[in-house]
Amino acid sequence: MKVDIICPLYEAENYVVSLNDSLLKQENVNINKIKYVLTKSKDNSEKILKENKLNYILIDKKEFSHSLTREKEVMKSKADIIVFISQDIVIENTDYLYNLVNPIINGEADACYSRQLTKFDNIEKYTRESNYPDKSIIKTKDDIEKLGLKTFFFSDASSAVNAKVFKKLNGYDGKNLPINEDMYFAYKLIMNGYKIKYCADSVCYHSHNFKLKELYDRYKLTGRFFKENSYIDNFGTNKSGGGLAKYILKRAIKDKNIKVLIRFVPDMAARYIGMKVGKR
Repeated sequence: MKVDIICPLYEAENYVVSLNDSLLKQENVNINKIKYVLTKSKDNSEKILKENKLNYILIDKKEFSHSLTREKEVMKSKADIIVFISQDIVIENTDYLYNLVNPIINGEADACYSRQLTKFDNIEKYTRESNYPDKSIIKTKDDIEKLGLKTFFFSDASSAVNAKVFKKLNGYDGKNLPINEDMYFAYKLIMNGYKIKYCADSVCYHSHNFKLKELYDRYKLTGRFFKENSYIDNFGTNKSGGGLAKYILKRAIKDKNIKVLIRFVPDMAARYIGMKVGKR
């Protein structure tokens, strides 16, 4: 099966060369095209793309949409499988891509997402542990009662989807989603009887060190998403968030991670308040 990789870029001068090199090193996968969508900025991203003869299109900042930019590229693609990645993932293994797309090739699943780890010893270390465990799992509609909202957990920072299924379900329905477009589509997949596989053997690093204001802003957008898509919120947003907070605290205490313990209360408060404000 042919694989197209779609990667939005913004101020990506420090990422694009190493990212592209790591994709070219992937083994046992028929990569048809690596397509970059660059949002205009003042850095040297476009210059680097040109110098390295990489395949890209340039769009204005007002044109970019987390959902519509991806959807537009998928609808133009002739590939069998679409892989979505973000510019700041780090790929160290040459079987990363094979392990991500193979479940779709062999009919085991219709969409897949990778295991994401962080290189930082911060709260994200524990959120990654909770959301991306070391064992793979296939999720279907039958898992909703057991998993609740986590049934629809999916990340297009590193994911793959059967192109025919994406097009059949009409992607993101032409909606401009500023966040959680991956969960929006995962919900459609699950509720229409398709399977999602979390591939613990497809490993990448995706590291952040968000400031409290950045966390608040992200969760405010997330709250707005759940307000506008309340049918997804009904599957237990608060329960899922509370479970994650307990896991982080338990792990930080076990590790005697003082930095995380100091940060824990303001961090959780920024998330909680942001979510509440977004849902108003």
